[in-house]
Amino acid sequence: MSGIRKWLCFLTFALLMSVAVDGYSQLNRKAIKKNNRRIGSYRGKKSHFGADKVYNAIGFSLNALNYYGDLAPTPNRISTDISFTRPAFGLSFSHRFGPRYTLTGSFAYGTLRGADAESADRTDSTNGLFRSNRNLSFRNRIKELSVVASLDLWKNESTYISRVKWTPYLFAGISVFHHNPQAQVPATQVDNTTPFSNVGTWVDLQPLGTEGQHATLRESDINYGIKPYKLIQPAIPMGAGIRFRVNEVMDFSAELGFRYLFTDYIDDVSQNYVDLGVFGDNELAKALSYRSSEIAENIPFLQPQQSAVDGKTYNLLPGYGAEHPDNLRGNKDDRDIFMVTTFRLTYIIGKTFHRAKFR
Repeated sequence: MSGIRKWLCFLTFALLMSVAVDGYSQLNRKAIKKNNRRIGSYRGKKSHFGADKVYNAIGFSLNALNYYGDLAPTPNRISTDISFTRPAFGLSFSHRFGPRYTLTGSFAYGTLRGADAESADRTDSTNGLFRSNRNLSFRNRIKELSVVASLDLWKNESTYISRVKWTPYLFAGISVFHHNPQAQVPATQVDNTTPFSNVGTWVDLQPLGTEGQHATLRESDINYGIKPYKLIQPAIPMGAGIRFRVNEVMDFSAELGFRYLFTDYIDDVSQNYVDLGVFGDNELAKALSYRSSEIAENIPFLQPQQSAVDGKTYNLLPGYGAEHPDNLRGNKDDRDIFMVTTFRLTYIIGKTFHRAKFR
């Protein structure tokens, strides 16, 4: 009997062990399947505070600048001369705050250009002919510091490594820029006879006060009270773009932005002509304030201006270069704008070195 009891105990123990092993195996298989599903759907570690979505990046951009203002081909607010598109470059530093928001500080340098002689349509008897006869031109080298906030339209739920492949975004901010409009010295003075010795040289326009900013104007003068414009100005950058993920640490973006300015003198043109006599002996200021006599087609129509305040007589094209409310040089009611098209390559910093250190 004792032998039979031993066999029964052994068989009972074996049966219990078999059941236990089988149960453990089933639980283990379920755990493996669950882990496999987690691994298959893994998109990067998520944290409550979004720490893995916060990173910094540096960028380099190639830009294109376009000018909208008084020397545009037409008075239309969106008129610009594409042939005057000029290149620019920029450097940037960005800090990403989370799934959607980025703050970017940038420096940009580029040139704006405009010229009536090249943009205006002389066959247009209204706006084009007026601009062609006006014959003003400028260049302006822009140096800008900006801070803009951008909002991604596609939310990034993952870490920076698994960020979305592409997303459109909107941006707006504030900038400060230095500008200095210039023009080339013409061949002759206003009399169309006396030559300048430095023909073709680019000279700064702001110190000349081409609309009477540095002259003593009478209260009856249309530009009375005008003041010199400042060369350091604020602006509001805003626009939209699209960003593409290149690899784990690099992005490429393309954006179209506008700079809404608080000055109308990006081109040195805003108000009315002033009597050339207010410039005294500054022949260069006279020549760059009024340039209609440089056009050969206008020479037969020049008429003497008898009322110059310096007592001299100037042969001018009627409607240009003389003090009168109707003799417009620009439109002071519309401030200038310039457009910036940007192609930027950015590189994520900080996170890259952190990953390398702990691998």
